[in-house]
Amino acid sequence: MFERFTKAARAVVTGAAEHAERDGGATVTPEHLLLALLDREDTRAAAALGRLCPPGRRPSLLAALSDARRRAGLSRADTEALADLGIDVGAIVDRVEETHGAGALSGGRRGSGRRTFSREAKAVLEKSLRVALARKDREIGDEHLLLALTATGGVVAEALADHGVTYAAVDAALAAPAPL
Repeated sequence: MFERFTKAARAVVTGAAEHAERDGGATVTPEHLLLALLDREDTRAAAALGRLCPPGRRPSLLAALSDARRRAGLSRADTEALADLGIDVGAIVDRVEETHGAGALSGGRRGSGRRTFSREAKAVLEKSLRVALARKDREIGDEHLLLALTATGGVVAEALADHGVTYAAVDAALAAPAPL
């Protein structure tokens, strides 16, 4: 499938692996894919993100991702469902971090070496192929990766939606003429 990726999409995948390595993560996650998309300039996805979540709003987006990472990747919906059962995720996170240190639930750490893609990140890559095919595009571009991130659910899609970056909004931004 990787041979169908444009140069920009390949750069996102490579950038995601680099983000995972810098974070010390054992796997590449959808969050790493989003961080790599945010690094890009002069691509279709970068233009759409620039319109929908300009640089001034990105610290809020990154804070939302950080908060989700601290909760071991649980979405707000998951946290609320557990609260309905009498489970206080915030209290659990506090106790775990008190015992094991800040960020203890952020994911496994690993030394150097090649990073594998998490099940969720693989789902995003597969969804990007389905999005490209549905749009009758021959190649998978970084815009397809962004659309896939908004459509696969999870904390990244939740954080993006909270910042106005939904599938429909990205689709509209991609269809809009480029600003002069």
